Amino acid sequence: MSIYILSVILLLLQLPATAILLSRLLPGAFRRPPLPPQSATQEIYGAVSVVVPTLNERDRLSPCLVGLSQQSYEVREIIIVDSHSTDGTPDLVKAAAKKDPRFRLIADDPLPPGWVGRPWALHHGFLHSSPRSRWFLGIDADTIPNPGLVASVVKTGEAEGYDLISLSPQFLLNYPGEMLLQPALLMTLVYRFGPTNTTAPDPERVMANGQCFLCRREVLAQVEGYRSACGSFCDDVTLARNLARRGFKVGFLDGAKLLKVRMYEGAAQTWKEWGRSLDLKDASDVGQTWGDLWFLSAVQGLPMLVVLGFGLLTASGGLSGFFPMVLLGLNVLLLAIRFGLNLAIAPSYDRTPGKRAAWMFWLSPFADPLAVVRIFLSARRTPTQWRGRQYGQQPPSEQAKPSGTP
Repeated sequence: MSIYILSVILLLLQLPATAILLSRLLPGAFRRPPLPPQSATQEIYGAVSVVVPTLNERDRLSPCLVGLSQQSYEVREIIIVDSHSTDGTPDLVKAAAKKDPRFRLIADDPLPPGWVGRPWALHHGFLHSSPRSRWFLGIDADTIPNPGLVASVVKTGEAEGYDLISLSPQFLLNYPGEMLLQPALLMTLVYRFGPTNTTAPDPERVMANGQCFLCRREVLAQVEGYRSACGSFCDDVTLARNLARRGFKVGFLDGAKLLKVRMYEGAAQTWKEWGRSLDLKDASDVGQTWGDLWFLSAVQGLPMLVVLGFGLLTASGGLSGFFPMVLLGLNVLLLAIRFGLNLAIAPSYDRTPGKRAAWMFWLSPFADPLAVVRIFLSARRTPTQWRGRQYGQQPPSEQAKPSGTP
């Protein structure tokens, strides 16, 4: 295939995707700043039940428990739903409960057919939470809540009429490989769904993050808790889109000033654990999933490869003609946008734990082709192991469901 024909084919692939990308990124220029911490006031006294699902989280849970204990009287109770950990996680919770009576440890029932472990634990916690709370807040064990987190998100929800709010955190990075890979994987979400603090154009483009997931209790009761997301490995996005389709107001806001998270240790674990759910196929139909793969290939996977390949040909005098040069210019533009976005997402990362390798964060666009490959691999496979649990080859959503499950 000649360079001329290849250039025309790539332009036909990339030009419409570039137009879509620009339309998604433009609202980010006018988005609201990150939510600031707030102090609790009397009107939100006892408004929130917090639920934390755990399974062998002893090595990561302590900072989360400390952060939750620093929240004020807006938090009525903090329920740790443990899925029969064997590493001493319950002992940690019991020690915290001696210092703060709001902590309560419960064990969930055996996992029913058709359920994934995380939504089952959250559903179990919802069923055992106080009906006097106006809000239900799901928090992951790997998060580090800052003081003022709960008051801030609840006040925002009540003042602006949200039914569900989830927050993007500030990510903690340590090792060189994750400095490269993690921002490239995160960028696949920014490209598909736009920046945080912007409004999704339709329910199928709603984004959510279960690490900090606040929902009105009455709304969650209307949809029978987590039943509509019972078999999803991305239950946060699945539930958020289900609520958006029903007309509830859903927000995905910037919480970089409210919580931090250390998701995975190193690039290999990030590739394996986070990469296998980023396709979001559980929350999307087949057309949207593969449309997103075309889109990511065009605007994130190809630009670095095209610029390096065609740039070498230009330098050696082997590239000429209108369409090849237009293609090269388009991909230089896409790379410029990508490096600019690296600057925009920098506040979403705390790189001080790995400060010697922190400079590698700025090279993360070079890992973009790998990130897109990871999304392709994830889209082709259903996880059979997740957070220490084994699942059958069939997606849980296709297995037998308990009575009454949609």
